[in-house]
Amino acid sequence: MLRVFCNFCLVIILLFWSNAAQAGQLSQRLAQFSHWESKPPVSAASGDLIYPNWIEGTWNVTSTLVDLAAPLAPDVVTPGFESNRQYLNQPVSFTVSFVKASSTTQTGIILPLQTSTQVIADRAFNGLNIGRAYLGDRAIQSVKVDPNSPNRQITLLKGDRQLISIVTGRNSESPNSDQFVATEVSQQIFGSKPQLYFNTVETTTAYTLIQSKTPKIEADQVTAVYLSPQDPDYFKAIDKPVALYRYRLQLLPLE
Repeated sequence: MLRVFCNFCLVIILLFWSNAAQAGQLSQRLAQFSHWESKPPVSAASGDLIYPNWIEGTWNVTSTLVDLAAPLAPDVVTPGFESNRQYLNQPVSFTVSFVKASSTTQTGIILPLQTSTQVIADRAFNGLNIGRAYLGDRAIQSVKVDPNSPNRQITLLKGDRQLISIVTGRNSESPNSDQFVATEVSQQIFGSKPQLYFNTVETTTAYTLIQSKTPKIEADQVTAVYLSPQDPDYFKAIDKPVALYRYRLQLLPLE
């Protein structure tokens, strides 16, 4: 179960809410991979991530794991880390959608508390497609977003297991009109009683709009796994990541 949980942490593309940040702070964090000594600077999560307007639409995504690191090895290594090396340079494809906040998502949820000019992710649609792309259609039964909060998402897995992801903090910056950088930290609970596993996961992503006859988006993304206080090795790590995974993303508009 631990291996499945760790692998699933990699595929959740966590979705962000806009918040003021010092210019370049998150970009610098990506540039310092894999020398991360702490969690990113975030504010308490509220509302939903507001993306730039140029990301609105449905996209075919190709995601490729290009690097991984275990900063505290050999003292602390997450289950499944070594086996994940087999995914290096192996592209994975899936579809994601970004919609105006006042519209109905592809999963039928009316999104509240946003204005019609704001673009957000269709969280349930995206989470389901990403999870099935990595784990297979049979592994993921459904993805549900709390209708009262976009910060709480439940993924139902086969075998009566579930992954609960609760966004606790986020931050973002826009270095220029064609770039958007965001980070989000969430608490994840996996399994079924009495065997529950806890982790803290960060995803920091830099999106760049490539202007051409057919616009596309390229992204540099890092997923970091942190131990929760429930883990027996927690005090060996505190706020240092125990696993880092770097991806290259390419988003092409769905024909």
